[in-house]
Amino acid sequence: MKIFLKLAALLLSVWLAGCASTGGDKQGTYTLSTGSPSGVQANSMPPGLRIPVYPSGSLRALPSVTLNPLSVYTLTPPSDMWDRIRLGFAMPDLDTELVRDREQWYSSRPGYVQRMTDRGSKYLFYIVEELERRNMPTELALLPFIESAFNPQAVSSARAAGMWQFMPATGRHFDLTQNMFRDDRRDVLASTRAALDYMQRLYGMFGDWHLALAAYNWGEGSVGRAIAKNKKLGLGTSYTDLKMPMETQFYVPKLQAVKNIVADPARYNVGLPAVGNHPYFQTVDIRRDIDVTLAAKLAEVPLDDFRALNPSASKPVLLAAGTPQILLPWDNAQIFQANLESYGGGSTASWTAWIAPSTLKPADAAAKFGMSEADLRAVNNINGRMLIKAGSTLLVHRATSVLQDVSSHVADNGQLSLAPEIVLRRTTVKAGKKDTVASLARRYHLNAADVAQWNKISASAAFKAGQKVVVYLPARAKVSRTAQRGSSKASRVSKISSKKTAKAPVRTKAMTAKRQAAQAKRAVQVSKR
Repeated sequence: MKIFLKLAALLLSVWLAGCASTGGDKQGTYTLSTGSPSGVQANSMPPGLRIPVYPSGSLRALPSVTLNPLSVYTLTPPSDMWDRIRLGFAMPDLDTELVRDREQWYSSRPGYVQRMTDRGSKYLFYIVEELERRNMPTELALLPFIESAFNPQAVSSARAAGMWQFMPATGRHFDLTQNMFRDDRRDVLASTRAALDYMQRLYGMFGDWHLALAAYNWGEGSVGRAIAKNKKLGLGTSYTDLKMPMETQFYVPKLQAVKNIVADPARYNVGLPAVGNHPYFQTVDIRRDIDVTLAAKLAEVPLDDFRALNPSASKPVLLAAGTPQILLPWDNAQIFQANLESYGGGSTASWTAWIAPSTLKPADAAAKFGMSEADLRAVNNINGRMLIKAGSTLLVHRATSVLQDVSSHVADNGQLSLAPEIVLRRTTVKAGKKDTVASLARRYHLNAADVAQWNKISASAAFKAGQKVVVYLPARAKVSRTAQRGSSKASRVSKISSKKTAKAPVRTKAMTAKRQAAQAKRAVQVSKR
């Protein structure tokens, strides 16, 4: 029996060694995997509710790890996200005075670091999962600390938006939708996908992570030109060799400083909040339009927390055709599903989209839907004296009789176009010799029928010299004597004054009168609509 047991133990150890072996290589690999998160039993989940560990798909194993056969390793993954991030550091360290400067700056502001890391704790697991899946350095998970302090609603003075600070054009290049209903530059999943795609492309261009990050901040064209210039001068072409704007000079040192603090927070007297190595959120499908406040209520999540996970929704309603999934804290997904299924309050959306059939005032649009002008302006971000152009998409109150949700075409392409509201003022001008309704209308770029209607005459009528004629011109427009072509006396006065005036000012006045007349014509066309 003893011999049999020894033989069995020997066979088992050989089998285990074979499992860990890679063949001819001296180093072995193993794959770490995780189960369902704490407190969630996979077999107890109701049918139809997908609870993936990985928010955008089914459960996946963590990446393979190469082991040194002379070391001892634990078979459990890190329980803390900070440990997991540290294990994935792969970028070369930068050691400069600017790094020391930024280390001092961050370490002297513990409250600021605490707020950043508290916000970042919601997103770190997802970002690190994506980085590991792409085999990218986990230092990049710290980049939103530099870009936006992990605030997905951040907007820079240059109009860069979101956690990863995409400019509008760059966002569109990486398929981030930007319309009146949502801005995917703020979306947690979409913007992270786009940012990592962009950085992978930049690394492929430059072959160096420091240069790739400089290009992410400054633009690949700018970095490429700086490298070419240094090559031409026989200078170095690394990140520290290039002449860059001050912001870009500090960019990588900032990231290095945050990396150093995360690597050894005690050294900098900084406390990092505990962030568990498990998903914070998961995706939940929505099949009908739903108000943001109602979605948060059904999920039993504070509204601010709901918006932090779904920051791309800029309006008070989520359109299922454009935003088919929402993010919810892990434990609240089942709560939302159950409450939604039992919801008996009628329609889940009190807002809908409407396409303006013609150019109109905000007050007129509001009246069509029983809204106050102030409410319509507020929800559609309309300020000042503006007209809503025909074809614009407006968010309006949804009547109980409206059963259809907003279509995917409108949800993906809805835009609001505005034009300054031109206020017309009643103006009296004098007709010149042989003036007719048609000739005077041409002079002011007006419609002859309008001129005839304003003066209660036929469109073919003629005026007497000096006769007063009513026209409607923009409030700022001023009728010049030359344009009036009044009586012969007025004409002579005009000629005398023109001789006394320098040529350049005369041309300027003539151009101004022409522009005013064009504005008047457009204003009349608007008023007819």
